[in-house]
Amino acid sequence: MRPNKIIEKWNAGQAAVNIFLSTPGSFTAEVMASLGWDGVTIDMQHGVNDYSDLLPMLQGITRYDPAPMVRVPWNDPAIIMKSLDAGAYGIICPMINTAAECESFVGACRYAPRGYRSTGPIRAVFYAGTDYHEHADKTILTFAMIETQEAVDNLNGICSVPGLDAVYIGPSDLSVSIGGSPGGDQRAPDVMNRIEQTLEACHRHGIKAGIHAMSSDYANDMLEKGFDLVTLSSDFRHMLASANAMLASTKLTRG
Repeated sequence: MRPNKIIEKWNAGQAAVNIFLSTPGSFTAEVMASLGWDGVTIDMQHGVNDYSDLLPMLQGITRYDPAPMVRVPWNDPAIIMKSLDAGAYGIICPMINTAAECESFVGACRYAPRGYRSTGPIRAVFYAGTDYHEHADKTILTFAMIETQEAVDNLNGICSVPGLDAVYIGPSDLSVSIGGSPGGDQRAPDVMNRIEQTLEACHRHGIKAGIHAMSSDYANDMLEKGFDLVTLSSDFRHMLASANAMLASTKLTRG
């Protein structure tokens, strides 16, 4: 089975760098995948992507070697299994608040007897190889999103779920859940306390920890803290920032 680049980085003792794709289009996905990321994640939760966009985007990504992943819109076995059958090598699942919710999520990603995923990897075998079924459970990554106070309160149970590979912190929702303001790169002490608590719980239970970042400064700070994966924003945010910067630096005479 084709290897998972994020797992390779972790096995080498290194952190992984990921990006979200918020906008549909196979060419954008192909271009972003060519840049050297360890993971490229198609965002079906807050991005403007649907399943009809997912398949050609995965095809664009898989010309290159980053792990193709999907953030699903919700903890729904149907879309989780369809994303995996399309060739996703990792699933990031939002709003996991309890161990029971985590068990349902992980079970949808694993074949029996470890889980209840239905057999039918229609495209995955073309991308991954004919031995897909034999190795899928060890190659596909499961990320449970921790983004509420309830989830923080239930960290030990969530992190103990068999088959969970990692958690993924959503700092904006985590801030909102405790009465703070939305926005990325959260540094408020009460939010950072929960972020560090989550990181510690993950490593104590032997799983990895990922976090969303809007800037390289924040990503570097999180890597210094010991995070195993950071996401450097999204294609949409990079496009917006670059276009704004170029426009602002271009000297134009306006009539």
